[in-house]
This record gives sequence, structure tokens and C-alpha cells, in this order.
Amino acid sequence: MPGEVDRIAAIGDPFDLLREATARMAAAQEEVTELARLRRKVIQELHDAGVSYAQIAQRVGLTRGRIHQIRHGGPAPEGAFFGSGRVVVATPLKEEAIRGRPVIAIEDVAAAQRLGELARSLGLEPSFEHIPAGGAIDLNRPNLVVICGPRISEPVAQVLAQDPVLQFERVSEGPWTLVDRETGAVYRSGQDQNPPVASDVAYLGRLPRPDGRGSLIVLTGIHPPGSLGVIHLICTRLTELFAQVDTANFSVLIGTEYEPETNEPREVTILTPFYRLPEG
Repeated sequence: MPGEVDRIAAIGDPFDLLREATARMAAAQEEVTELARLRRKVIQELHDAGVSYAQIAQRVGLTRGRIHQIRHGGPAPEGAFFGSGRVVVATPLKEEAIRGRPVIAIEDVAAAQRLGELARSLGLEPSFEHIPAGGAIDLNRPNLVVICGPRISEPVAQVLAQDPVLQFERVSEGPWTLVDRETGAVYRSGQDQNPPVASDVAYLGRLPRPDGRGSLIVLTGIHPPGSLGVIHLICTRLTELFAQVDTANFSVLIGTEYEPETNEPREVTILTPFYRLPEG
């Protein structure tokens, strides 16, 4: 660190120095946040394993009070579910049927906003972008959360196709379904039943990036209310979710019953096991 400070201090151009110092401070702050998150996680794991706070304090040379402070005051360990630092949330633009203008589903707007609020509460920095009509998106980026299905984006469809267990399938011109190849179960949206029912099924997974150099999170309902159900699950049960999968690749199906007037989730259910997937 002193060497890095000396290097920046030696920059002759004051504007270059300001840029370098600002960038380094941002990187350092991100490191501090993630180290604090890691420290809290390890203390929690040790305590869950039966090690008392007093024993932890003695072993690491801190007071018991300081250990308590770290355990309850640092960034929540489950923030690592999304990554670290800046988290990008991508939602799709769809072409309006009548005027042909790009629009975004109101459910996707709400989903992105709620995910952003959760990220901020976990000490992360959310940013937002739209997948253009046509579906082109660069998936080879860290800390990326994509709220989009295979129908809208071919790059997303290719990533979803890597899942050996849970798959989107569509027969001829019929409705989309989600299939569990492990059990043979086929899940259909209530919207596609006759008469329609206010329920939907959604996919949530962390999958390898196309370049094989990391992972991204993909979540999508067969219809938009399903995506809101996944967001509700993440926002209300993230500790449970993180305990199940940590930062490993996985996939799971989520069922949502929702209010017909608002599409807001009424009841959210985990439909399948958490399937562990190959790493990138």
C-alpha cells in the first residue's frame, strides 16, 4: 500500500493524480467492505461450529466486545451471493406490439428496483441497464444479474441451455414450460391454463459465463409475475438461500401465487431441490 501511495503521489499531472487517487480509493473501499464481510462470515461460522466469542477473541487477539461488534455490525455475509462491489442488474426491452416501440414490463422495473434496494442494504453498489430489443448483451462480466428469459435473448438462452437439469421447453407453438430432467416433472404457468390461474413458475440459477471465467445470475419467470416471485424470495429469504448455495453454481425452480389485480406475489414456494451445477 505505501508503494502504491508513493506511485500516485509521484504523478506529475494533477488531473491524472486525482483520477488515479479516486480510482484507488474506490478499489480500496471495496476491498475493505469485502474483507469486513468475510471476517463477519468466518466469525459466524466459527460460532455456529461451537466456538465461543470469548475463544475467538482470545485466538485472534481482540476483545470479546470487538468480536460481537464485528459479528453484528459488518456487511452481511450473504451479500456475497451477488458478488462484490458493483452489481449490474439487466432487464429486457420488448417491442411494443402496436407501435413497435421498445418498452419494459412494469414487473421487471419493480424487480430491478427491489433488487437494487437489497444490494444497497448489503453494502453493494447496484447499477442498471436494459437489454435492447433483439436481446444482445455481454454476459462476460462480473457481478451480473440478468432478469430475462430465453425467448427474448439468444445469449441468455445459450447460457440457460448449459443447465443439465432444469430447462425451458416449448412444444410447437404451445406455451413455454419448465422441465426438471432429474424427476421428469413439467411445470406450467397458471396463466397458460384454461381457465387461467394467478400463478407462475420461474427459474433462478447461477450459471457459467460464456467465456468460462466466472458466473452470472439468471432469473426469469415463464411470465413476468414469476420474476417478481423470485425477487420476493431473494429479498425475504436470502440468508436461507445463501446457506444452501453460498457462491457456487446452482439452479432451482420457484412457484408464485400472485394477486391478479397487481401481479404482486402472495405466496412463493421452492418447487425443486437446489441443484448444484458445474463451475465455469
